[in-house]
Amino acid sequence: MVEIYVDADACPVKDEVLRVAARHGVKTWLVSDGGIRPVRDPMVEVVIVARGADAADDWIAERIGSRDVCVTNDIPLAARCLEKGAQAVKPNGEPFTPDGIGMALAGRNLMQGLRETGEITGGPRPFSKADRSRFLDRLEVTVQAAKRR
Repeated sequence: MVEIYVDADACPVKDEVLRVAARHGVKTWLVSDGGIRPVRDPMVEVVIVARGADAADDWIAERIGSRDVCVTNDIPLAARCLEKGAQAVKPNGEPFTPDGIGMALAGRNLMQGLRETGEITGGPRPFSKADRSRFLDRLEVTVQAAKRR
């Protein structure tokens, strides 16, 4: 059975995930360290983990299976999910892939170092309607593929 795990802290596409999951009858886990409203759908579980930098990531990585999908912006979490054979998708619709995760981790580490030294300031570009649409398309395709596995 396919399940979707959402790294729900600051995730801008929770509602979209729930729509796709409901259409496919897929169990969904919204994992956060707080601030998420309960969902009345019995196929959706809200999991509140202890506060901590990687608490939600650890919870997801310990439970995700090879047929499952993770929705996250967190590159190290995506790498852990891919290692288990799961699929991972960013909220903007961009998939994480086994071939690209090494470069993504290296780029993340480089950017973190540049931010720490003050060479680069600011964050990612604002989330757009096009990102939301791209995410919906990608999640639909990803869930369909996972169900065929």
